[in-house]
Formats: sequence, C-alpha cells, structure tokens
Amino acid sequence: MSDIALSISILALVAVLGLWIGNWRICGVGLGIGGVLFGGIFVGHFTDSWGVALDSHTLHFIQEFGLILFVYTIGIQVGPGFFASLRSSGLKLNAFAALVVLLGCIVAIGLYKIFDVPLPVILGIFSGAVTNTPSLGAGQQILTELGAQEGMLDLTGMGYAVAYPFGICGILLTMWILRLAFRVNVDKEAEEFELQNGHKKQNLHTLNVAIRNPNLNGLQLKDVPALTEGDIVCSRLKRGEKLHVPRPDTRIETNDLLHLVGAKNALEKARLVIGDVVDASLSTRGTDLRVQRLVVTNEIVLGKKISHLDLKEKYDVVVSRLNRSGVELVPTSQTTLQFGDILNLVGRQEAIESVSGIVGNAHQKLQQVQMLPVFVGIGLGVLLGSIPFYLPGFPAAIKLGLAGGPLLVALILARIGSIGKLYWFMPPSANLALREMGIVLFLAVVGLKSGGGFVDTLVNGDGLSWMGYGIVITLVPLLTVGFLARIVGQLNYLTICGMLAGSMTDPPALAFANGLHPTSGAPALSYATVYPLVMCLRILSPQILALLLWAV
Repeated sequence: MSDIALSISILALVAVLGLWIGNWRICGVGLGIGGVLFGGIFVGHFTDSWGVALDSHTLHFIQEFGLILFVYTIGIQVGPGFFASLRSSGLKLNAFAALVVLLGCIVAIGLYKIFDVPLPVILGIFSGAVTNTPSLGAGQQILTELGAQEGMLDLTGMGYAVAYPFGICGILLTMWILRLAFRVNVDKEAEEFELQNGHKKQNLHTLNVAIRNPNLNGLQLKDVPALTEGDIVCSRLKRGEKLHVPRPDTRIETNDLLHLVGAKNALEKARLVIGDVVDASLSTRGTDLRVQRLVVTNEIVLGKKISHLDLKEKYDVVVSRLNRSGVELVPTSQTTLQFGDILNLVGRQEAIESVSGIVGNAHQKLQQVQMLPVFVGIGLGVLLGSIPFYLPGFPAAIKLGLAGGPLLVALILARIGSIGKLYWFMPPSANLALREMGIVLFLAVVGLKSGGGFVDTLVNGDGLSWMGYGIVITLVPLLTVGFLARIVGQLNYLTICGMLAGSMTDPPALAFANGLHPTSGAPALSYATVYPLVMCLRILSPQILALLLWAV
C-alpha cells in the first residue's frame, strides 16, 4: 500500500473512531465532533509507537483544506444574519459575548507572562478552553506565517486537547453556579421572558385597524404618514363586505378596515394615528383573494428591488412578508431579492400564479448546490488570506490566513447574496455536510500529529499544568460576564445561559440551556443573536494574540 493510501486509510479509521467517541454521553453531555480529536490522539499514539510512516504532504493538504472548507461554510451560514446581529436589538448581548472573548484573551496573556508558557501551547490551550476548533486552526495558521516549526504546531494541538474537556464542562458549571448564586427560579424566569420579551419570538405582528381619523378620509395610502414612516405593509383593505388588495394610490375612507403587518412598536404608532383595533376578520377565506408563499429561485430577479417588479401595479399583488435565512423582514420597495427568499403574497390566484413564474418558486433548486460559486468563494478567500499587511512594530507581515480569508469572503458573499447568475445560497443540509466533512478532516490530522507525545506530556510533562491554565481561561471570563450580565445588565437567567453558550460557540451547552426549561425560547434566541459575531472574534483572536506575544 502506498504512503498516500495508508494515510487516507488511517484518517478514515480516526474519523470512525472519533465520531463514535463523540456520541458517548455522560449525564447527557458528550464531546460531539471534538471526539475526532481524541480519536486522532489515540490512533496517533500507536502509529508513532509502532513506527508507522504517514505521508506528511498528504496530511498537511487535508488539514488545510478541511479548515478552509469548515470556515467558508460557517461564513455562508452566518453571513445573512451577521450584520443584523449587530443592530441595537442585540447590541447588549453581543457586547457581553464580545467581553467573554476579550477577557479570555487577557487571561491567556496573563498566564503566558506569569508562567512563561510557550506561545504555541497557550494558543492551543486558549482555543481548547473555549472549545472552538476554527480558533485552533487560525492559531496554527498564524504560527506557520511567523515561521514556527512543525513540532511547535503539534504542541498547539496538544494544548487544545488537554483544555478541551473542561471547556465543555466549564460552561455547564458556570450556569449551575449562577443559578445557585442568584437563587434562580427557572419557571419564573421563563414566565418573565414571555411577558417582557415574548414578542421577539416572532419578528412581525399583524393588526386589524378601523379608520376613525376623519383627517385621513380620501387620502391615498402612500400619503398616510403612519404607513410610510414606519416599516409597515398594508396587505388587505376591507370596505363593507368586500376585501381588496390595496395599492399605493388606493384612496381610503372612514370605517375602512386595514390589515397591517410590521414590528410591534410601528403598529402601535400607526394605530394611534389611524383609529381603533377591531376584531373583524380580514381573512381571504370565502373571497377571490389568496395568501401564498413563493420562493425566489429565478436568476433574472436576483438583486432586483421589489419596486422594479411592479407587483402591485401590474398584478394587484402585495408582498406582506419576506423570510430570509429564517428571519422575517418587512418588505419595502427598496428591498432587494436574494436566492432562497420566501415571499408572502396576497392577491388573486391567477395573479399569484403569474408572479410565481417571475420569481421562480422552483423548490427543487433549494436542494441543489451550485458548485461554481463555492469554488469562486473559496478561491477568493484563499487569495485574500494570502495578502500580507505590513504594520510597524510587528516582526512579520500580517495575513488573514486560510482561516480568516475564506471566512471574511464568505460573510461578504452571503450578505450580497448573488452577482448576476451566481448565487451563494447553500441548502442547509449541504452546508452542514461540507462543514462536518471539513472539521472532521482537520481534527483527524491535528489529533494524529499530536498523538505521538500526548500521553508523555500529560503524565510526565506539563500536561496537568496546561489543564489548570485551561480551567482558568474557561471559568474566569464566563463567571465574570455571567455576574455582570445579571447584576449590571439585568438580563434574564435563561437569556444569559444562551448568550454564554453562544460566546463559546458550544452546541452541547445550548442543548443543556434549552433543557433548563424546554418550552422557553430564550436560550436559543440569545445564542443565535451572538453566534455570528463571536465566531468571527474566535477566529481572529488567536491571530491577534500570536502577533502581540510574538512581537514581545
């Protein structure tokens, strides 16, 4: 058997063993995909002991390509929601999550200075303590750029492996400590979340309003300030017993009933101007109007504004809602369409069918992966990551590397959505498959390379000290921010748990937080709010640490 064939066969063995280990559960908590790292360490220990020679070039390529594939698909996944997560609604949560990352960096620098820990080791411990594999990849990348030898990179993998187990347990311990310290009643916290923040579960609301303001009589809809100033869509108008699809030039009359869609605050302001909330039904049932959801799949309309389609003027159809990557938006005339957008339309059946032909509505396309944009994105990401940036005071040029470059490009491309006939939408199932494949390949190689000296380091070397450093890096930021979020930020306990899980990008921690109150959506909401920003910070932070500490 050739060296390449042997290397790939060993990697397959590591993946099978590691994924099996990852499925083990202790008190409901497992290593997950991190099990592949320990499978690699186990196999690597024996291949090193038995003198099995693996092809280093093959392993190096697989490791780097796995990392590229992983961070690129992460960027495509979180890109549409990344910039939205930075808006004011999630500013406080993102600030606390960013503080967790910042404090982790400060603690790592302190440990490096006080205990004279080798830079490759502290970077590995830092990544393992927060259970973030892209962080490990970014750390190894920057060390390579700075001229580190292969043996130093193996130390990074060992540090990661030593700190990883408590990284998973540490966040669960933090949630338990916070619960005891503040004597939290989980049921009460869930009830308070529903009362105070329950509206966040659904981004948009609907309201049926009767026009009582005589000053509005005879005005066109586009001239009603309450409807033009806020993000509100009027999707139906009922006059007497007849239901209409309103247009911008539709003139309204006193006692007309309007069906409004928008944010809760905007709807309340509109109600104060227009009239009274009514219980009357504005359902399309029993009328010639229909409500239907269509998916944007036609390349011709990608990147076009809704106003350019003239749906109201040509087809008498109103777009009442737009769902993009699971987030409901108020569609305005300036909203540009992206592949995979789901439009909620109100109109007559034949008109909706005509619009369906325009926007595509080909559901099967959502299951197809357009591979050309994938490799365009990866190529651009590698090129961007290879561009050197020279800053005074640093010993080497700064590069985004194979972790930062593809991630940044993927974020931008996912935000843009499409360029011409190229669109960067990726079906969730395909994204997950490529992401899992990438991380398994990366971790398998890291484990194999670290396995040779892992047991000796843990038993006879500094492994136990490294584990202690990892515990400090895990607990200090989490406990500090957890207490600040509760005392200063006055955040709900379940929201804090989800935010802390998101700050560690740790799905097992989110599952644990969800289990505290299975019917509450607070943990999942805060996790999703901070995840995009934190993932980017976790990838960038080890690179910044390496540059700062290497220059000292």
